[in-house]
Amino acid sequence: MNVVEYNEEEVISLEWQEHIRVRPGMYVGKLGDGTSHDDGIYVLLKEVIDNSIDEYIMGFGKNIVITISEDKEVKVRDFGRGIPLGKVTDVASKMNTGAKYNTGVFVNSVGLNGVGIKAVNALSSYFEITSFRDGQYAKARFCRGILLDESQGDTTEENGTLVVFLPDETLFGEFEFNNDYIETMLKNYSFLNAGLKLIFNGTSYCSQNGLLDLLNNNLNEEPLYEPIHLKSQYIEIAITHTSGYGESFYSFVNGQHTPQGGTHLSAFKEGLVKTIKEFYKKDFDPDDVRTSIVGAISIKVQEPIFESQTKTKLGSKDMGAGLPTIKNYVIEFLKQTLDNYLHKHPEMVDILLRKIVDAEKERKAISGIKKLARERAKKASLHNKKLRDCRVHYNSKDANFEKSTLFITEGNSASGSITKSRDVNTQAVFSLRGKPENTFGLQKSIVYKNEEFNLLQAALNIEEDLDNLRYNKVVIATDADVDGMHIRLLVITFFLNFFPDLIRQGHLYILQTPLFRVRNKKKTIYCYNDEEKTQAIKKLGAVEITRFKGLGEISPDEFAGFIGENIRLDPVKLGKNDMIHDLLAFYMGKNTPYRQGFIIENLRNEEELGA
Repeated sequence: MNVVEYNEEEVISLEWQEHIRVRPGMYVGKLGDGTSHDDGIYVLLKEVIDNSIDEYIMGFGKNIVITISEDKEVKVRDFGRGIPLGKVTDVASKMNTGAKYNTGVFVNSVGLNGVGIKAVNALSSYFEITSFRDGQYAKARFCRGILLDESQGDTTEENGTLVVFLPDETLFGEFEFNNDYIETMLKNYSFLNAGLKLIFNGTSYCSQNGLLDLLNNNLNEEPLYEPIHLKSQYIEIAITHTSGYGESFYSFVNGQHTPQGGTHLSAFKEGLVKTIKEFYKKDFDPDDVRTSIVGAISIKVQEPIFESQTKTKLGSKDMGAGLPTIKNYVIEFLKQTLDNYLHKHPEMVDILLRKIVDAEKERKAISGIKKLARERAKKASLHNKKLRDCRVHYNSKDANFEKSTLFITEGNSASGSITKSRDVNTQAVFSLRGKPENTFGLQKSIVYKNEEFNLLQAALNIEEDLDNLRYNKVVIATDADVDGMHIRLLVITFFLNFFPDLIRQGHLYILQTPLFRVRNKKKTIYCYNDEEKTQAIKKLGAVEITRFKGLGEISPDEFAGFIGENIRLDPVKLGKNDMIHDLLAFYMGKNTPYRQGFIIENLRNEEELGA
């Protein structure tokens, strides 16, 4: 190994923008191309909007206008106080500069370190910030963090701030903004700031009922009772139960979504169980209380401490000066308000009790089965031919966790091709034997009784919750024929029934594989549909065309190109109006005449469109 000489010349100092560009992961988590909801381009947008939200929290500016043009230029205009004109350049280019160190100017703020807007500046090929204040304006323009020019003058614009930026393609590559992710972000902002209007490319998002609207917007099953909505100066909570499995929680601090939870979410879960146990005077198992719960918590904390710059997990223990700890505050709030609510709504009390008792009965009924199933899974894992695991397993907090993938495939030939062509460090393969069972209408005991389901659950490590999920992407890889589509539906049904949060949290995908190979002596093009095939033929002229009938027909050398950097994945999503039980009842239930009519009608529509 060649060791570079270590002397004074090897010790270097980076300018602020150079450090951000060399280590972007410290500031935006990861770069990405926009296909994932936590890619860096959305963090850039969020950092800018956070500043505008902080103005609204302080009582200035009820509208925020966001536009993203076809050439990916982003504009965010708020109508707050505007940055003091003499500090416009500094707040965009001097690290640890801002007014949020002064809690008198900004209370319960998200952006506390004076870093976010600088990261947007440094990671953008073009960045412009303008402050409008009392008939005057000040503007500063930058390129990759380097100041281009400054200007000041008179204006007729309303007070506020305008930020314009273009994420740098030399860092983010050929990225695309996904409007669905932006819509979710803006809805969350509106739910957490009742009365605020966010306008994105002409569409308005505004909420009057806060977390109650958030809960109703995210419910994919009919609630067993009307959602409970509790609120005070520093905290807001919404709770209900459904008839499904798992538990879903949404947590926020000072308007910041904390998908990894933290001290406030832990206190919420603990306080919820404690209050319900004390109300019913029964020593319920916490899992029985939380089974099928959907809950949301939002708290306001002075000078919150997050576990990373991207603020996905709260680390603070204290609410702020003169206030109790977060844990004590949340638990005491629930003890008072939730207990009062239960006393005033006896009809809801009966429904909740039946839900908890049913969950307890099912848990006890399958406890023996679970023990035996775990032992089987443990033994099978030692010589598990169904799972060809990857060598490295990343923690969900690790930036490389996004690369970890489990392919679920059917048949030896298909799994063999993927196994030989995969990245052995980050990609694992789970092989199904034929068609899995249709789990619609079945209880969770089937997960433990069925060997394949039990081993799949064990491979993913999701029996209790998703906190220790072993793979970021769970990819269904089946043939693009009728049997492959059926297997795909059966696997999705399994996850929807018993592990819906795997889908809600964006971990489940469908692998797109090419249907055709079009090539001449000089070039090969893989095509995923007839339109791409037609374009390839026009481009290459005289060609040889191969139609792939199944994954097993694609050689490992070819497959490597489809599951590597050029992988095409379709995320499996749950929409606002997608009610899980209704979906499964229609597509996977015993309603053959209705489903048959639906298929025939849609086949006609497809034929008409094709014509």
